[in-house]
Amino acid sequence: MPFVRVSYLENKYDDQQLPVISREIMSALVEHFNVPPDDFFQVFHAHKASEFYYSPNYLNIERSDGLLFIQITLKSGRSKEQKRSFYSKLAETLSGALGIRKEDVFVVLVDTEFEDWTFGNGIAQMIE
Repeated sequence: MPFVRVSYLENKYDDQQLPVISREIMSALVEHFNVPPDDFFQVFHAHKASEFYYSPNYLNIERSDGLLFIQITLKSGRSKEQKRSFYSKLAETLSGALGIRKEDVFVVLVDTEFEDWTFGNGIAQMIE
């Protein structure tokens, strides 16, 4: 039940690239976190330069304006190894599919519990 938000600098990614980014994120979620393929909820946000800030070299990682901020809210319980393999695979596949620099794949996972979700109708489907 991940909810994915992807933020990027406007005009850095186009209508042909965004579906590929979406697909690669979902593929990595299915492979590494055993997410069902139809558990698919993503939003993409393009930002003006005046709305998009980052450190170009925090932790000695050289970032560019092609940076993708990928925030994934999901049920807690994944191991450190699952997370490491997910990060690695996602950076690798985005680089391979679209030439996105691995340095520009910034991911943050936000763990939640079943009671923190409703998928509609005002019902907590995961705890009913």
